[in-house]
Amino acid sequence: MALFVLFGNPVSHSKSPLMHNLAFAGLGFDHCYTRYLLEDGTKLREKFLSLGLAGINITVPHKEHAYNACDELDEFARKVGVVNTIVLRDGKLHGFNTDATGFLKVVQGFGEKKSILFLGAGGTAKSTSAILRDHGYSVTILNRSAARLESYREDGFECATFEEFIPREFDLVINMTSAGLEDDSLPAPLELLEEVVPTAEACIDVIYKETPFLKLAKEHGKPTKDGSDMLLYQGIIAFEHFTNYRYSFDEIYPHMKRAFEI
Repeated sequence: MALFVLFGNPVSHSKSPLMHNLAFAGLGFDHCYTRYLLEDGTKLREKFLSLGLAGINITVPHKEHAYNACDELDEFARKVGVVNTIVLRDGKLHGFNTDATGFLKVVQGFGEKKSILFLGAGGTAKSTSAILRDHGYSVTILNRSAARLESYREDGFECATFEEFIPREFDLVINMTSAGLEDDSLPAPLELLEEVVPTAEACIDVIYKETPFLKLAKEHGKPTKDGSDMLLYQGIIAFEHFTNYRYSFDEIYPHMKRAFEI
């Protein structure tokens, strides 16, 4: 039996163990997937090896630490500096980014929406902003602190702190932070959100539940989507890596989808 784990802080809320274990069972693998509360991201590689793991997913706030823990990186993970999936192969840790591809599928589901405002500048925003730009979207990054925005500015993204931001219309406003995951917090000051949400076409949250941000969007009559589809899509792609590409996306999908139905 191979053991797979989700590293993050927090992790108790995650559906990933249910998703992957349903897929392992449905496709006939005698493997197990669980979660591990990792408080110190600098210990990620050490913990991976000491636990004898076959692979991991990584959630906030350790995706950039995961990048540094790898021996080998796929092209996109190397480009964005963020990893959310690691597999042990031939004694080396191979890192991938499945968040971005999964999120692209979500955004494409909204049709011809091209201007996007990201609330937050963490690891998930780093990878998804890059893939969206590669596919013709215009992405603006809004964040509380200026330090987090430096790498985005170097990469040519339009960026602003809350104090610098001049509101305008965006097709999509997306919460890329953990605000609202365990409390009633918003990803940006309410007065700022009241400037951009009413003029947006739709709002998305990477958290897979109705957050205060999505409730605010609904109050303004906006279509919303939580992070369930992103979680599902990135999980399927990670599972492809875990099983060495033995099964296709479409073969894995019905098994993982059950995690959102039971």
